[in-house]
Amino acid sequence: MPSVAVIGASSARHKFGNKAVRAYLRQGWTVYPVNPSEPIIEGLTSYPSVSAIPGAVDRASLYLPPALGIGVLDDIQRKGIRELWVNPGAESDELIEKAERLGLETIQACSIVDIGERP
Repeated sequence: MPSVAVIGASSARHKFGNKAVRAYLRQGWTVYPVNPSEPIIEGLTSYPSVSAIPGAVDRASLYLPPALGIGVLDDIQRKGIRELWVNPGAESDELIEKAERLGLETIQACSIVDIGERP
């Protein structure tokens, strides 16, 4: 099964960081919510950082404002996650440029739609 780190996951069901967790679960993905303030999201252990996730991760899906998101790119790269989905509202020119410099395959689109769901 593929795995995804949902960075900016939330327990608030109306937020896209929560909708993504539920959508990936429905599609059979292994989901790693990342949020330093919430220990459990949708019944899953939430990790305080990308580097705290055990094992390999196939994809990162970013749901943070650009000013915060740019700060997690180094962790994503160090973790060996090559595919980065930058969801609407999480993008900025600076963030995209840094992600590409780090060698991340950067996709600017809704990752929920990519897996066949509607947010």
